[in-house]
Amino acid sequence: MKNKHYDLIGDIHGHHDKLTALLARLGFKPHGDSHRHPEGRKVIFLGDYIDRGPKIREVLHTVRGMVEAGDALAIMGNHEFNAVAYHTADGKGGWLRERSEKNTRTHAATLAAFADRDAEWAEWVGWFKRLPMHLDLGALRAVHAAWDERHLERLSGTPLLDDGFLHAAATEGTPEYVAVEIMLKGPEMELPDGVFFEDKERIKRKNIRVRWWDLKEGTALGDLVMPERMVELREKVTPEMLRDLPNYGADEPPVFFGHYWLPADREKAPLARNLASLDYSGAFGDNPLTAYRWDGEHELSSNHFVTTHPHE
Repeated sequence: MKNKHYDLIGDIHGHHDKLTALLARLGFKPHGDSHRHPEGRKVIFLGDYIDRGPKIREVLHTVRGMVEAGDALAIMGNHEFNAVAYHTADGKGGWLRERSEKNTRTHAATLAAFADRDAEWAEWVGWFKRLPMHLDLGALRAVHAAWDERHLERLSGTPLLDDGFLHAAATEGTPEYVAVEIMLKGPEMELPDGVFFEDKERIKRKNIRVRWWDLKEGTALGDLVMPERMVELREKVTPEMLRDLPNYGADEPPVFFGHYWLPADREKAPLARNLASLDYSGAFGDNPLTAYRWDGEHELSSNHFVTTHPHE
């Protein structure tokens, strides 16, 4: 690992002005189709470049421009995976991701951004397929939602370039599907009978996203919920409930991820000594994007988080 100076940026979701403001705050300056740091720092983008925001095409061009210039690395988010599946025929007259009202609404901003740009969009879908689903740089790891050693080999390289893998990953119950669900969307648990909650889009959910570190038998189920604990879930966690979850060790290299929509007003701090989420709901309103300035440390620090407000 030659470079130990990375600036990691969480979910952008089409907010290009927020992105360029954050890059400027981090010291990156426009350089051709890229943004370059005078001290040679690199960016690692953690996925979810599309959907929701007003300038999706601009975000994609900036991220890809930096990657191709050698100024950044980028991994896939669940929104890029979902877009690939949404636009890939299943061979049965439908699509690998159902074009339901809910799925189409989630993808609507991207569909609007590329209306009458079919050839360009097809090229972007091809680029999404070439994104890795995780990075292991030795002293630093990056994934969109959850690091699970059991699935690393299956998701190594650029697996979506394999059409067979793509179809399998979009088929519920396959090993490929499970691997993508955990690492790009995070592990989940089913709620007890009669219990549900409404997510950020007011959709009723029976499954909860749970953390994938510091898992201990006897912990209250509500204390595992991501992004915020649910105090009403007092049921104790059993070994059987934990069996299928990853449980990242405290002595493993630091992992950076996004995905979890942490509250914008929550203190910017590591979730554990070697774990940091960089998604603080930057896709909503005037909430800023969040970055972490990593300089080779194993124990992460609150002092390395960077945010800035957008000029939108």
